Amino acid sequence: MIHQHPSSKRTLPTSKIKVFVTDIDGCITDPFETPNWEPYTQIRALQLQSELDPSIPPMSICTGRPMPYAEAHAQFLGIRYPFVFESGGGLYDLMTNTLTWNPIVTDALTSDIEGIRAWAYDEISPNFPGSIPEFAKFTDVGLIHRDKLVIDEIHTLATKKISQEYPHFEVHKTDVSVNIIVKKANKGEGLAHLAKTLEVDLFEMAYIGDSSGDIPGLERVGMAFAPSNADENVKEVAHLVTSRPSTDGVLEAYHWIIQHNLQVQLWEPL
Repeated sequence: MIHQHPSSKRTLPTSKIKVFVTDIDGCITDPFETPNWEPYTQIRALQLQSELDPSIPPMSICTGRPMPYAEAHAQFLGIRYPFVFESGGGLYDLMTNTLTWNPIVTDALTSDIEGIRAWAYDEISPNFPGSIPEFAKFTDVGLIHRDKLVIDEIHTLATKKISQEYPHFEVHKTDVSVNIIVKKANKGEGLAHLAKTLEVDLFEMAYIGDSSGDIPGLERVGMAFAPSNADENVKEVAHLVTSRPSTDGVLEAYHWIIQHNLQVQLWEPL
C-alpha cells in the first residue's frame, strides 16, 4: 500500500492531476535489466486509455538519460506529450519532431561541459576500469559503471572537482551513474519547462523519481512519488512512497493518481 514517509511533512494536493511524469532508471525500468514487461504493458495501456478517460492523466518522461533512449521509451509507452531528457537540458516533442534546448546552457557553459568531459576521460576512465561515458549527451556529463561502490568513489571525486572549479554545476548519482549537470538545467527546471509547454500548472503535475537528481523535480510538482527502491533522502521529499519497486511502483502510483482524480471529480460542482 502506498504510504507517506514518516519524515515527510508535505500536504497532498486537492486538485486534479493532469500529467503524470516518470523517471526512467529505477522507475519505469532498471538499468542493465530486461524491462518488467507485465507492469510496463499495464502502464502503457493506462497511458493510451488517457485519451478517452478524463480521470487518467497522460504520461511524460523526465530523465537524465540522452534523448534517443528517452525517445525509445516514449514510443514504447505511446507517449504523445513532449518529454525532458538530460535532466533539464532538453525537451523533445515526438509528435512534431521538435527539439528545444535549455537556453541557460550558453557557449561559456558549453565550454565548461567540454572541460568536465575531458577531465572524466583523462582522470576517471583510466583509473576506474569498466566506467564509460554516457554518449550522445550535449548539456551534461554522465559516467556509468555497474558497481555501486565504484560509482560512490567517482561521485566523491566528481563532487570535489565540481565544487572547486565549476560553481555553475551540480553532481548527482544513481546506483549505476554519476551525472554532472548545469544547476539551472536540473529536473526541477526541466519539469517547469514541460509544464509551461503543456500550459499546465506544476501543481497539476505528478512525478515519480528514485535518486538525488530527482529531488529538484519532486520538490516542485503538486504530487511527488518515490518507489520503494528509492534513496531514503528521496523518500523524505516525496508526498508518497509506493509499496513496490521500480516498474511495479510506477504502476501503483498511476492507479493512486487515477483514484485521486476520480475523487476530485466527485467533489467538482455540476
